Amino acid sequence: MESALLGSFISAMATVLGAAPIFFIRKLSERWKDILVAFTAGIMVSASTFGLMPQAINESGVLGLTLGLLIGVVVLDLIEKNIPHIDVENDSRVSSFDSKSLLVIIALFIHNIPEGLSTGFSYASQNQGLGPMVAISIGAQNMPEGLILAVFLINSKVSKLRSFSIVFLTGLMEAVSAAVGYFTASGIGGMIGYGLAFAAGAMLFISYKELIPESHGHGFERSSTYSFILGLLIMLYISQWFG
Repeated sequence: MESALLGSFISAMATVLGAAPIFFIRKLSERWKDILVAFTAGIMVSASTFGLMPQAINESGVLGLTLGLLIGVVVLDLIEKNIPHIDVENDSRVSSFDSKSLLVIIALFIHNIPEGLSTGFSYASQNQGLGPMVAISIGAQNMPEGLILAVFLINSKVSKLRSFSIVFLTGLMEAVSAAVGYFTASGIGGMIGYGLAFAAGAMLFISYKELIPESHGHGFERSSTYSFILGLLIMLYISQWFG
């Protein structure tokens, strides 16, 4: 249990680590943003395909995988429709810390809940290497997200310290939801496989709906494609390392 809570917390706090460069920079180039986002997408697709989905089949069979994965996709889709994942760096409509800024923060809080659940479900699995692998993939996704949020807040006339604190709170929400996922899956027999499938569906939705399109809209598609493949391969080697 201790390793699960620690791993989930570190993964969530990767959001804070991603925000650290705001003390040195104010703007993130589109090219590097696209490369980082595509790299993250490769990591998440790899973790879902080679880690979460096979283990979900082992735990609950193909039917359990199908149901859990579809639920994960639908839940993320509903979140996306009702509270869009705003491009917080390029939303030029925001010039001050107002209701629009608050909407962005609330959206990221809600988006972090299924990500935290994914980590918690993975640590509850019988496959001891799955939890750290998913924690790494979610943490990799959190780092550019934390940086983009922090840059957005600074551009909205929020102080660097306050921006950093807000990013910390969004990461903390993910850590709390990871703990909820872990204890829920551990306490309810037969739920782990469905939870892993849910996590796979959520991660695939994030990758295909948000990360990949976002990394291919500014003229750096070739660099982003290579970055995606690199992320996928690195995560594949990590999954082999954790067994």
